[in-house]
Amino acid sequence: MRLPILEPRNPRTSELLAAIASAEGEERIYFGDLTAAMRNRAFGILFLLFGIPNCLPMPPGIPVICGIIVALIAAQMVMGRDNLWLPQFLARRSFARKDLQRIVTKAEPWIQWVERFAKPRLSVFADARSRRIVGIVGLILGLALLLPIPIIGNIPLGIPICILGLGLVERDGAVILAGYVATSLGLLITAGLGYLIFQGALAIF
Repeated sequence: MRLPILEPRNPRTSELLAAIASAEGEERIYFGDLTAAMRNRAFGILFLLFGIPNCLPMPPGIPVICGIIVALIAAQMVMGRDNLWLPQFLARRSFARKDLQRIVTKAEPWIQWVERFAKPRLSVFADARSRRIVGIVGLILGLALLLPIPIIGNIPLGIPICILGLGLVERDGAVILAGYVATSLGLLITAGLGYLIFQGALAIF
């Protein structure tokens, strides 16, 4: 299977996702091929791809997989890598193209809405040095996705991951700053729910 090689930014994020989802090829997409096609834009795009499922109704276990991959991506950003590396066991894993198309179709409207305002700006928050900070935040969010969160699930964590991913792809420091704010709110909500559940368990036992 061959995916289109994505060169330095010109297409918008929604166009890139649509191109990847609709590319001709096999019915399943391998993570390794997907990463190679996106080259140095893989960090932001994969943040988006693995953040979106946490904002949608998904079977149990999906947030854990997404969390592991987001944490792996973020850790490499913290190390300052220019290109994303995947271990062979993960590069050889695949997912159905129709699942990717379904996710992209559902997420496309709100991504396009954000794109109306997103543009390269505030480069001090979107340059290579600042990507390490985004990586630290992403690592925290990825590890938090491993926690079982009832009621509203992982939506408070998935949203900031998506915002940060979009900011990285669009090289928009303002969107990245919005991602930091969303991260703070998401972690507060998650911690609050965890505290309430803990207190409820103490009251029962």
